[in-house]
Amino acid sequence: MKKTIFKYILLAGLAFTVASCDRSFDEINVDDSKIYEPEVSSFLAPLQYNLASVGYLRANDFTFDIMQVSLDFPNEGNTLSRYNITENTGAGYWNNSYKWIKQIYEMKKAAISSSDQNYEAIALVLNAWAYSNLTDTYGDVPFTEASKLDEGISQPKFDQQKNIYIQMLDDLKRANSLFVTTKTLTGTDLFYNANNDVNGITNWKKFCNSLSLRLLTRILKRNDEVNVYERIQEIVNNPTVYPIFQSNSETVKLNVTGVAPLMPPIARPQDFTTGRAASEFFVETLRGNNDPRMSMFFSQAKNLSGTNIGYKGAPSGYAFGTVFDYQPSNMNQNLAKAPLNMLVYPYAELQFILSELAFKGIISGNAQTFYENGVKATIEQWGATFPANYFSNPKVAYNGTLERIMLQKYVALFFVDQQQWFEKRRTGFPVLPNNGGLLNNSEMPSRLMYPPNPRVLNTTNYQAAVQAMGGDNINIKMWWNKP
Repeated sequence: MKKTIFKYILLAGLAFTVASCDRSFDEINVDDSKIYEPEVSSFLAPLQYNLASVGYLRANDFTFDIMQVSLDFPNEGNTLSRYNITENTGAGYWNNSYKWIKQIYEMKKAAISSSDQNYEAIALVLNAWAYSNLTDTYGDVPFTEASKLDEGISQPKFDQQKNIYIQMLDDLKRANSLFVTTKTLTGTDLFYNANNDVNGITNWKKFCNSLSLRLLTRILKRNDEVNVYERIQEIVNNPTVYPIFQSNSETVKLNVTGVAPLMPPIARPQDFTTGRAASEFFVETLRGNNDPRMSMFFSQAKNLSGTNIGYKGAPSGYAFGTVFDYQPSNMNQNLAKAPLNMLVYPYAELQFILSELAFKGIISGNAQTFYENGVKATIEQWGATFPANYFSNPKVAYNGTLERIMLQKYVALFFVDQQQWFEKRRTGFPVLPNNGGLLNNSEMPSRLMYPPNPRVLNTTNYQAAVQAMGGDNINIKMWWNKP
């Protein structure tokens, strides 16, 4: 069964602190092995690997099920793929997020202390990346007072999502201004340029502004409250000041080599496929596209005699009592084996963002061109060859609808943390089938419930957040998704 490698129990919005190791007033008894002022460069690689791993595992353990990429099989219980959500569904994700957010906070302090603008800017980008995923999962979360146990704040308040978004966007704008592209980093960078040439900083700047466009697109409905359109146009219309991704080579990803410490997040590849089947919706979407990656993503289905019958998934949320006369396709175990790339923000995603924005008239440019760039990049980011006649297929050709853009964006976001789920909630696309066994009145969950830790250990602030949001259940719509 799918398992994560991270098991942490933390207070809401808190993480580990460093206690003094002085054992007497005598200088000789000071613990000189303790690093009281760590080099800022020492933070980055562990943050990159662990945050990327959290996202990879979140896709595997959560997004695949809720977005009909895969499902527990055979299973007629109250599974995640049937929209069975409990208070513990996101507990590990909450704890892991705040653990690494605390380290980002320490990295930022070290960068400011050492007057290193590039590391300070990177800390702001990482913080916006981590917090955007967190708030888009739960809604209001601890933000301004989080990670400050050292400063005496053990029960951080929950910030409203609107205020979190405003601050994240302001932080990203500040980060863009901080980057010094003529300087290199002093330590290892697992996303860009292990040899630390100056292009690595330029790519970080592109990540920064591309992330801004992701967040601004997420809150398009709130243009009356935040100057969303204006901020989008400011970035897109001024590429010299606000550069964004231009090719797959600038995709934010982490290469897992299989050589320690860069090991796959799933320790045993067989755990990736045990008790699982590929979902019919995802398999049929790629089959309809004549996608060249079918064998890369799936195993073949078999009849009851054990003979291969091609690629055929199982319907997610299938009706209780369904009898199968075949063994469905499964996910390809190679997706969990090194070498592999953990995707953080693919270039293809940005192209679909630009396609949507052009489609809606928010930016200039050709929505079809952006769309086709995204489809092509989606295939090539996995090392597959893009077929010359791919767009002659009416199921993949641009048809001037948001639904088509979002269906192909769904495909592009395969294995990108929870982005498929966020975009489904925002736009209603792709349209996922109801196969007769869904719970929650067949309604896609709009958020996760807060896990036990903040409710038990930060009760007053938890209750204030629940009251402000209108409840703590999976059908409460958060700020950016309210009508």
